[in-house]
Amino acid sequence: MSWRQTKDAPFFVGYLNAVPKPLVTFLAVFSLCFAGGLGLAALALSSTQNDPGNGGFQWGNRFEHVGLLELRPYPVLRVPADGDTPARTYMLAGQGKRGVFEQAEANKGSPVSLRGVPVNRGDLTMIQVGGVEAAEARFEGGFPSDAVPLGRWKLTGEICDGKCYAGAMRPGRGLAHKACANLCLTGGIPPVFVSSGDVKGRNFFLMADSDGKLLGDELKPLLALYIEVEGDVEQLDDLMVFKADLSTARVLK
Repeated sequence: MSWRQTKDAPFFVGYLNAVPKPLVTFLAVFSLCFAGGLGLAALALSSTQNDPGNGGFQWGNRFEHVGLLELRPYPVLRVPADGDTPARTYMLAGQGKRGVFEQAEANKGSPVSLRGVPVNRGDLTMIQVGGVEAAEARFEGGFPSDAVPLGRWKLTGEICDGKCYAGAMRPGRGLAHKACANLCLTGGIPPVFVSSGDVKGRNFFLMADSDGKLLGDELKPLLALYIEVEGDVEQLDDLMVFKADLSTARVLK
């Protein structure tokens, strides 16, 4: 005795017979609709997310310059003007989620040759340091100038870690990035304030406390939030430094 598939009962039993044509048609239509539905859901979800920006590592543009290492209060490399090229100040970070305080302390105020990889987003450039060596240099344009005070400002925006916001992570801001930013700042990555407005055309600022010193755990409750805070702004070549008075900070949302 054997069982055979009939037209009225298109039931599939793999070891007895082939897949009935009605089931083949149903499975084909279902598969196409399922795949199309997943694609539409992915498109709908992605369209509601904030643009992570176009920042990223500039692997094909290796950085190597001679300049002065300074602590402002985070490590920066100041490259003096050279002819028509204006002076620049670069923020520095180490590999991964670490800063470069040891190298900066060992070479503070001395000419160095610094190698690394730029992480760039718009006007913000962070250098991931690969090596630092003492250099015998004569700066034809003179040593970097003093910081220029720009007065007291009330800024609105978000506190981020400068390396991720520049493009090491995408997104590098917002609640989705809060835990990562916390680790980076704890490891010594310089914090930046990303402002909704600008000061002399710049909307990101290397942060320090109101006395120009390192910030610590007082930053954590304010990370990844849209805040308003007052402080003094000074210009260090092309880099803005925001000496934030966190006692004035107010969470807006």
